[in-house]
Amino acid sequence: MQRFCLALDLVDDPALIKEYEHFHAPGNAWPEVTQHDIDAGVLNIEIFRTGNRMFMILETVDEFTFEKKAEFDATNPKIAAWEALMWKFQKPLPWAGKGEKWILMDRIFKS
Repeated sequence: MQRFCLALDLVDDPALIKEYEHFHAPGNAWPEVTQHDIDAGVLNIEIFRTGNRMFMILETVDEFTFEKKAEFDATNPKIAAWEALMWKFQKPLPWAGKGEKWILMDRIFKS
């Protein structure tokens, strides 16, 4: 199993943040999207928020790569629709590249 930590900001608007959290509340995520993640080798996703900063822990199978996931995502119109909807709420971190959302974090400490 692999584990990745990623970060993203939300648009700093309480109403939009509330709506974003509604889409991610238990039972509200689109089932096609969650199944697609499973099919891509994602074992578990946890998202945390403080203010408008998001932190995601992604656990995957050993064979998982972000490149393979991006190729797999590109073949699914439901994923494209979900991502387009999520852009309403999300904004890239200042150091993100063009079109990047979730940015992989570097581990700097482990006990």
